[in-house]
Amino acid sequence: MKMKRVLYILLALTLLTACQQEEEITISAAASLTDALQEIVQQFEEVNQDITVSLNLGGSGSLSQQIIQGAPADIFFSASVPHFERVLQTGLIEEENARALLANELVWIQPKGDQLATTMDSFDQMAIGTPEIVPAGSYAQQALTTQGIYNKLEDQLVFTKDVRQVVQYVESNNVDAGIVYRTDALISNKVQINETLPMGEHDQIIYPVGIIKDSRAVGAFYDYLQSDEALDIFQQYGFQEIDGDIDGSIFSTN
Repeated sequence: MKMKRVLYILLALTLLTACQQEEEITISAAASLTDALQEIVQQFEEVNQDITVSLNLGGSGSLSQQIIQGAPADIFFSASVPHFERVLQTGLIEEENARALLANELVWIQPKGDQLATTMDSFDQMAIGTPEIVPAGSYAQQALTTQGIYNKLEDQLVFTKDVRQVVQYVESNNVDAGIVYRTDALISNKVQINETLPMGEHDQIIYPVGIIKDSRAVGAFYDYLQSDEALDIFQQYGFQEIDGDIDGSIFSTN
């Protein structure tokens, strides 16, 4: 009888330990979200000490390819609706577990201290993200194309692996200027925004987020991303909150 009681106690302790085990989740997110997400993760983990959040940051195009090819990811937070929809269309993300959460805008940047240009004629080299894999680069290409100058400037353009590399190139004076999200420009004290240079029309910059592998921990972090606490942090970094829904495979914002 005593042995049976001991076994029950050991079983209860084993189950309790299993329930208290730390769970690790992976978020594949656009590089432009880096600083805001790092702060949000830190805040989330302080409240949820049994959950560890790992960030896989990069260009949304590269991330979508990784996810489709089987790379481990629990949540995809993209800076591009088309790249997000590629994952959605594979069935890895279900429509009810996805929404458009944030918006951003494009700006021209130059090294801090340089005289602000009024035309692009004085630039020898300009950096943008590689359009095929970096949403900011795709938006920049659209903006330059609608002005009718993309082909003219193409030989002067330096293409980067993500939007943060554009900022780095401008900070280090490797290029004269670059096109980035306003949020990326605001976190650097080595660049300045040039509001004088025209920015052509481009698609609205929407950040959709969705669950790939659902679990208690994943659901908790997904919900937290939409909380007032997290949205306050996003707004402090210059992102705009949007109320987004999915209509079939098309995102609409209100």
